This record gives sequence, structure tokens and C-alpha cells, in this order.
Amino acid sequence: MSNLQELIRLMKELEDRLVVCMRCGMCQAVCPVYTQTGREADVARGKLALLDGLMKEMLDDPRSVEERLNRCLLCGSCAANCPSGVSVLEIFLKARAIITGYTGLSPAKQIVLRGMLSHPETFDRLAQWGARFQKLFVRPVNEVVGTSCARVVSPLLSKRHFKPLADEPFHSRTPSAVTRPGASGITAAFFVGCLIDKIFPKIAQAALEVLDYHGVGVFLPEGQGCCGIPALSSGDLETFDRLLRHNVELFAGGQADYLVTACATCTATIKEIWPVMASSAEPAIREQVEALASRTVDIHQLLVKKVGLKEPEAIKTAPQTIVTYHDPCHLKKSLGVMSEPREVIGKATGYRLVEMLEADACCGMGGSFNLQHYDISSRIGRLKQENIRATGCSVAATGCPACMLQISEALSKAGDRIAVKHPVEIYADAIKRQ
Repeated sequence: MSNLQELIRLMKELEDRLVVCMRCGMCQAVCPVYTQTGREADVARGKLALLDGLMKEMLDDPRSVEERLNRCLLCGSCAANCPSGVSVLEIFLKARAIITGYTGLSPAKQIVLRGMLSHPETFDRLAQWGARFQKLFVRPVNEVVGTSCARVVSPLLSKRHFKPLADEPFHSRTPSAVTRPGASGITAAFFVGCLIDKIFPKIAQAALEVLDYHGVGVFLPEGQGCCGIPALSSGDLETFDRLLRHNVELFAGGQADYLVTACATCTATIKEIWPVMASSAEPAIREQVEALASRTVDIHQLLVKKVGLKEPEAIKTAPQTIVTYHDPCHLKKSLGVMSEPREVIGKATGYRLVEMLEADACCGMGGSFNLQHYDISSRIGRLKQENIRATGCSVAATGCPACMLQISEALSKAGDRIAVKHPVEIYADAIKRQ
């Protein structure tokens, strides 16, 4: 299918979806960006109104349309509260693809998305070189949170506290694995994800330890790529399609009961976005995508609903570490997963969960939104940091590595000495201490 035909198809699908919106404004009350800006154009209703005349607007002022569409966290708060059931995320992703198809990718995005991300081996090599030399350009700033800042003035990094690349990515330590199921009788294909692989490899290691503890067999194919959501969020259908096909080829042939991830965004992308965006692909690919999506579960879901958690034995006199939990938007609002991560933490003896205020409020990360609208993103992040601090916790947990980046920066910039962990890390720690 030509690029023009694909854009026409997306435009038609967009028109069919837009008629459902009643312009009721329910999205306004829950939009984290609108809370900060007070601009109607930043609410889903405002963007949907813009899209009604997309063809004319695109011809008249495409860059303005693109800028307004990009002022969105893609958090799904609007969709989760829409009485009409408008597929807001699907609409915005397709609209971005249409705009990008018309205007083209910027040179920087072409380098990052098509030059790096779309080629997993190249991306892995560049990340490893970056990890090797990063100490020349960054310095630690908060050892408890594990953040760093730039040694020199940088347009991109000067204001930021960030998690550096791991010294050794997960794929170098464990390129692949195939283990037989034990007591559970279940085999899970493990999709790692970029952020876990390159910044939080301890999460992947903890996941394998927990799966082994519960007798879950693992199928871990070598050469995994990104799930594709960064490319799709930028409107780059070419890179998204390439990554989708790459990963489908790796996982479709594996004999696994479930495809499991420890990343909320990867889970939501594979389960909900892959089938939608593969709807026009050839039947063989479409069937493989739909089959994988139907078997995809978040790791907390797998442990609680499919396997059954075991509470590790622990020394009864051990002091309890206070943990609070942040609900990732893609986990709670997109997939309805909220009790399971709390159950995982609850089974980790030696830890006590204390709920924060507005645990399901967006942290403000939003992928590239954080890069393009850093001030708004930071203000939203500060609200989350204040709610975390108020619990008196020493650990903030969440099931999304992107949220972990945002929360880590917010805590670090506030001077808080609060560790940020995945619930699976907490559970694995309890297993080791039994």
C-alpha cells in the first residue's frame, strides 16, 4: 500500500471515530495538561474539534496542527472518563500519523527513529557505547534515587536529574533463555522493553527470578526491539511497522501460554495498539498480532491471576519498609490493572504499603512530551512528588519504567532520599531475604 493510500485510509477511519464525540467536556476535568495550562485547546475535546477540519487545517497550517496534537501526554485519562466511549488515544495516534505523513519527520527524529530505533542491533550498540562514555559528561546527584545531572551546560540536560544508562544492559547479561515450566505448568514469553533493558536491567533480572520461584517456564528470544510506541507517538508509521514485524517474528513462533512484560506501556501497546495499527496488514501478520495480543498480560496480572502468589517466609522481627504505589496510566486506565501490583507488594514480607493521595494521577512523563514540554511535565511531576513525600515512605513503587524516570527526577530535584522501584523488584528482594 502506498503512503498516500495509507494516509487516505487513516483519514477515513479518523472521520468515522470523530462522530462519536458529543463535546460534553468530561475530559476537561481529568486532563493533567489542562490542569496546568487552562487552555481548551489542550483538552481532548479541543483537539477533536480541531480534527473535524483536519484536511483544511493541515493544508493551511500543518505545523500548528502538529504542535497542538503533540501537547498531549497520551495518558488515557480522557478516554477512561468518556461517557461516549471515544477512542481518544487511537484517534490521536492516527492523527499524528496523518500529519507526519504530510509534513515528514524532522531531521532529528529521522536519526533517532529510523536511524537507531528501527534497527535493534544498532540501537543496542549505540546505547552500550553511550553507557561506556557517559561518566565523562554526567555526575551522580542523588545516590538514593540513583540520578545524575550533566557536568557541562547542555540545552537538553541542563535542568534535569536523570537516570543514567546501566553499565551493562540486560540483553548483554542474558541474551536469551528457554526454561521448562515447573510447578505452575505455565510458560511465559518475556518481552523486555527498551527502558528496562538499557536503564533498569534489575527489573528484568527480578522478573526472571520471580518467575523461576513460581515455577514458570520462560521463553526469552534474542534480539528484541522496541515495542514501537515512541515511533507511533511521533507519527512514524514506517518505523512502527518495522518494529512490530520484527518482534512478531521473534515471538509468534514461541510455544508460550502468555506473553508477559514488566512495562505498563509495552503491555498496553502490544495488547491494544498493535492490533489496531495492524488492521490493514496482510492476513498472516494480522492474525499473528491478534494472537499475541490476546495472550499478553502484565507481570502483576500473571503472578496474581494466573500463577498465584506465594508469600515468602521472612524474619518476623525484621523492620517494615514503608512503600507507596503510583498507578501508571497505561496500566490502570488502559488495562484496568490496579489491585494486582498492590497484591505483589503486599506479599513482600518486610514491606508495608501506604497509599498516597491521587495514586492514579498522571505523573507527567508522556514519553516525548517530557522532551517537548518539559516545564509542564515537571509541574505535573512535582504534584506526584509531593504526594509521595507525604506518605513518609522510603520506597516509591510503580509498574512502568517511564513513570520511574519521571518520579526519580521529581524526587531527586526536591532533594528527597526515596528509592524508586518496580513492585517485582520489591517482591524478588523479599524472596532473597527469606
